[in-house]
Parts: sequence; structure tokens; C-alpha cells
Amino acid sequence: MSEEIKEYIAVVLKDKRSDYGVCFPDFPGCITAGKTLEEAKDLAHEALQFHVDGMITDGEDLPTASTLDKVQSKYKKAVIFLVIPVSFKTKATRINITIDEKLLRKLDRHLSKHYGETRSAFFAKAIETNC
Repeated sequence: MSEEIKEYIAVVLKDKRSDYGVCFPDFPGCITAGKTLEEAKDLAHEALQFHVDGMITDGEDLPTASTLDKVQSKYKKAVIFLVIPVSFKTKATRINITIDEKLLRKLDRHLSKHYGETRSAFFAKAIETNC
């Protein structure tokens, strides 16, 4: 098992008669609030981690994090944007694939020369980036 960390944007909203409300554009329904910005930030981390843990337990995929530009265009009256890290455990699974031996050697040379990474890391990044 290894631990992975992803970061998601939290949006802090406030009006004169309320606490600091926090929502996560990438996780509809995941919200919290705090009396101070500091409390809101701490509770945001706790709320998001709890939400992510539940998704993982239920076998759900985590969403790709939205860009700040995308979030800002939707939440024009936000007080502040926070980046909240969440961590979760991942389990490596061994797979077998069939590939032409020449292609495999070509891939190994390319990875060694340009990236210094393993085949496994290459395939994982390719899947994460393209799927």
C-alpha cells in the first residue's frame, strides 16, 4: 500500500449575517462552516477527508480537480479560495500484458533516456492523464 495526496479547491463564502461557509465544487454536497477563517479552513480539511474516505470505501472514483480559473468563473462572490489536500491509501495490483518484445525494449530505452521512470509508473501516468 502507498499513500497518494490530491489537492482540491475549497470556496469560502460569507455574508454579514453568517459564518464562513465552505463548499467544494468537485464534491457537490460536501460543505462545512466555521466562525473564523482559520476554523473554516480546518473544518474544510476534515469534511473533505471524510467525504473522500467515504467515496473510496464505496468504490467510487475521485474527480479530477477543477482549475482555479474554472472555479473562480463560477464563484465570483467568493471571499477566498483554499487548496485542501486529502490523502488516501492506494493498493498496487500486478497485471500481465502481452506486447511485442521489440516494442517493450523500445519503451524501456525511451523511459530510461527521457524520464528515468519504470514501465509501471509510465502506464499509471498514462492512464491517469488520459482516462
